[in-house]
Amino acid sequence: MFFHVRDLAVRAKQFDVEIAASAIDFQQGAKDKDTNLRQAGPLKVAGKAELVMESLGEIKVSGHITVEMTADCDRCLEPARFPIDSDFSLFYRPVEEGYGDEKEIDTGEAEMGFYEGDGLELNDVISEFVLLTLPMQRVCGESCKGICPACGQNRNLRECGCQREVADDRWAALKSLKT
Repeated sequence: MFFHVRDLAVRAKQFDVEIAASAIDFQQGAKDKDTNLRQAGPLKVAGKAELVMESLGEIKVSGHITVEMTADCDRCLEPARFPIDSDFSLFYRPVEEGYGDEKEIDTGEAEMGFYEGDGLELNDVISEFVLLTLPMQRVCGESCKGICPACGQNRNLRECGCQREVADDRWAALKSLKT
């Protein structure tokens, strides 16, 4: 769904859509494509897009989103679930007129997104919000033990018996020094 600035100038646009899994590429633009981030089920989003009064093309998109995402756990590499059920409110400015150029910005602009052209695509808004909502370190649980650095065994499934601390001989000479 595309929100055209011209249409939003007349009236706000309501939306209530369900987006099937794999319809949005959450890896687009990501530096690390090995995260295996994927949408586990339908994504439901409802809200409205409107022009912010007394601004030059600034669009506010707000609403509610419900989706379950999955990704590999950063510690044990097993699939992990990340449900999102949240309200959102995002602001976008046009790139023209110097907006979006690399320059020093104030605190309010740090929370602003930018769009090019005549409007904004809803899938881009959804993708941005989902990526911002997910935790930086994606783990299957707080008690995840991860994988053994020596043998590669998933410590959540069974203990491997490997030495926990791998000795580094390069620092052995420093152990004999007294403080």
